[in-house]
Amino acid sequence: MKIGCPKEIKPQEFRVGLTPSAALEATTAGHEVLIETGAGIGAGFEDSDYQAAGAQIIGTAKEVFAAADMIVKVKEPQAVERKMLREGQVLFTYLHLAPDPEQTRDLMASGATCIAYETVTDRMGGLPLLAPMSEVAGRLAPQVGAWTLQKANGGRGVLMGGVPGVNPARVMVIGGGVVGTHAARIAAGMGADVTVLDRSLPRMRYLDDVFGGTFKTAYASAQNTMELARQADMIIGAVLIPGAAAPKLISRAQLSELKPGAALVDVAIDQGGCFETSKATTHQDPVYEVDGIMHYCVANMPGAVARTSTIALGNATMPFMLALANKGWRQACEEDEHLLNGLNVHAGKLTYHAVGKALGIDVLSPRLALKA
Repeated sequence: MKIGCPKEIKPQEFRVGLTPSAALEATTAGHEVLIETGAGIGAGFEDSDYQAAGAQIIGTAKEVFAAADMIVKVKEPQAVERKMLREGQVLFTYLHLAPDPEQTRDLMASGATCIAYETVTDRMGGLPLLAPMSEVAGRLAPQVGAWTLQKANGGRGVLMGGVPGVNPARVMVIGGGVVGTHAARIAAGMGADVTVLDRSLPRMRYLDDVFGGTFKTAYASAQNTMELARQADMIIGAVLIPGAAAPKLISRAQLSELKPGAALVDVAIDQGGCFETSKATTHQDPVYEVDGIMHYCVANMPGAVARTSTIALGNATMPFMLALANKGWRQACEEDEHLLNGLNVHAGKLTYHAVGKALGIDVLSPRLALKA
């Protein structure tokens, strides 16, 4: 199979879909790997690193898309990239379709087979291709939130750990999954007073058992959420419903009840965000203000630490990428129901229920798509 990896073109996105290590694995298995020139520079990989792994360096993205049987990326294809997809081609990347009807329509129109990292599952019910970036984003969230809290950036002017005689920042993390757990650990490590909200009692018991004393937990009822939100200097939104639009947990009307200059860090922005006033921003212009509340809603947070993120993502995606290349997407998905769960679009049909529900589009069962 010819595996193509174009350079990412989303603003301030420095990650790359294939590491030289993954390229070597693919070429060793007998596949051709086509890398757009300069694709790995942002993550610290030179063209020569890919050439040493047996990959071919291609001049333009157009040439990569035209030649490749499978395109491997990081972020969802931008409009110009979607026009280069073709019928029968496999796209393997993050998609986040639920809040993005335009991308969904374009992918369906392309006739390509699109497998989304964020909906591939594992035997434990986890999301193995989302987890590494969730870990990175979770660990970044208190860091960027602390920057947002600085007065020069519009925030309350509160130091995360306080100083002797002055209380630390109060940080509320909504969601106790991968993002929330890593965010809480880092925020607590910075000296903040941290509370994690979740609706799963078993999950809260787990967090108490493993991190007891490091941070507090609370049940995520509407009443608890607002009581704690009123006290918070920083609120980190870390709620995920796989493949679906994120629930809106704080409305615009409720912003007036928050502390002026409080920071909202919406890690769920790829799925539409968990605050009503959230809108996607970039690393170049990450923060905006609504009703005196500062919002940090960068849609590709892990791109800020591109080398760490690229290597972590490559470690997770490589076995699936090789399965798709070695067996073809049909056989790979037939043999692995967890990979089949990543199928979002095939031959003009939407194949992921949560996206169909969010966008009001009829869905073809993934099992039926295998036979189409």
